[in-house]
Amino acid sequence: MATKFSQYRAVAPALVEQRAATRHRILVTRATLTKRGNKPVEAMLHDLSVYGCRLACEAPHGTGDKVWLNLPDGAPVPATVVWNDGTHIGCRFDEPIERSLVRQLTLVIR
Repeated sequence: MATKFSQYRAVAPALVEQRAATRHRILVTRATLTKRGNKPVEAMLHDLSVYGCRLACEAPHGTGDKVWLNLPDGAPVPATVVWNDGTHIGCRFDEPIERSLVRQLTLVIR
């Protein structure tokens, strides 16, 4: 029931996690992203799971674009862009990456 103090207050949408695996914040944020026939572009990796990642990239990437993510000390990972909000893109890896790589990139020493 709304009161006179809350009836006009803006309410943000509920955040519902729908991912199959937890996304982890990462230590290594520099990566390159390559689209077929294009030069690699710099990207900032924000979070990562075995199934996908979120990146900030200035080059335009549309939903459904096939890309290769180049992480430090790793082979290129083929992925598909599943969303783009204009600032960030979300990619789903074609094959899950090794959990050891995720642990290596997300290890936090306190």
